[in-house]
Amino acid sequence: MKILFLVHRLPYPPNKGDKVRSYHVLKHLAARHEVHLGTFIDDPDDEQHLPRVREMCASLHAARLNPRTAKLLSLRGLLTGEALSLPYYRDAGLQAWVDGTAARVGFDAIVVFSGVMAQYTRGLAGVKTLVDFVDVDSAKWRDYAPEHAWPMSWLYRREFARLLGFEQRVAEAADCSFFVTDNEVALFRELSPGRTLRLAPLGNGVDADFFTPDASRATPFVADELPLVFTGAMDYWPNVDAVTWFASDILPALRERFPALRLHIVGRSPAPAVQALAGEAVNVTGTVPDVRPYLQHAAAVVAPLRLARGIQNKVLEAMAMARPVVAAGSCVRAITADVGVGLLPADTESEYVERVGTLLADPAAADAAGRAAREFVLDAYSWDAHLAGLDRHLEAA
Repeated sequence: MKILFLVHRLPYPPNKGDKVRSYHVLKHLAARHEVHLGTFIDDPDDEQHLPRVREMCASLHAARLNPRTAKLLSLRGLLTGEALSLPYYRDAGLQAWVDGTAARVGFDAIVVFSGVMAQYTRGLAGVKTLVDFVDVDSAKWRDYAPEHAWPMSWLYRREFARLLGFEQRVAEAADCSFFVTDNEVALFRELSPGRTLRLAPLGNGVDADFFTPDASRATPFVADELPLVFTGAMDYWPNVDAVTWFASDILPALRERFPALRLHIVGRSPAPAVQALAGEAVNVTGTVPDVRPYLQHAAAVVAPLRLARGIQNKVLEAMAMARPVVAAGSCVRAITADVGVGLLPADTESEYVERVGTLLADPAAADAAGRAAREFVLDAYSWDAHLAGLDRHLEAA
């Protein structure tokens, strides 16, 4: 089939949550179909990866997006009454490429990754359209509002309402819309009473061949420390909130019991609030060439996310690396109903102290839990098995 694939960020390299998923969707589609990719580059470092992505596609248009300029231009939404996320990702060149390629190629189907990219399909009525929302993105802005003072709280509540309305219209027009978990599907239905929606879960996977322990892989840690690891893009607000909360409210109590304990925050673009945490108890790495040594040699991995839902790739990757993980209860429930697979839920400071402390106190039991975690993701989180949901709808076209 000839497929238009629209993605809000270049789906390579797979080094952050959304790019992990979009890369595997692209890889899955390109192995079976002729894919025409329309996307954005919002990080100059990604320019070097364009040849790799181009090899996977019949054609490619990558619009350049400067986040600072795009934020200013997005304020046009206050005048037009639309969600600010829409003008943020609006580009005349990309729209012209979509329209021109559609006229030249004649698409059999459209796959949209991230709801905001559906704005580029308005001139393509009648083409089977599948939308991968991943999460209910509008709900993220609702969740942000109580954490910020006015006027940002007002702006986030406005973005929630405007973006939800757009998402609902997109979902009504789509042949099927996907969310990463049953809970996200239920949330979108709850927020959209009385609407006719064709929704389905489409879970995440993990590349367990890449994320696998290797005895020859050197440790990045010094010999006398007890390393605790958090991974993620460190300019993303839920990650910033998670590590600042953990470092200030949880880590000191753990270090009273384990003085050699050190938290390693591993990920690109650390925000100023994250950089300020660096010191004796906290190491902020910034971008690293390979996250696997940090995961493999960690005593344990934490994901104390208070403002995130759905399946977290960072958690699946740590489990694939055979490390035990202590994560927010909502993240654990999105992955499994069982807590005996090296994945432990925690929501309060005392729960994190107790569960991380239990792992640190018994390294042999922690290693066994890590091995069980890897076995679990090998069995339950294959990308191809999850993405077969896309295939069923495309075959119907």
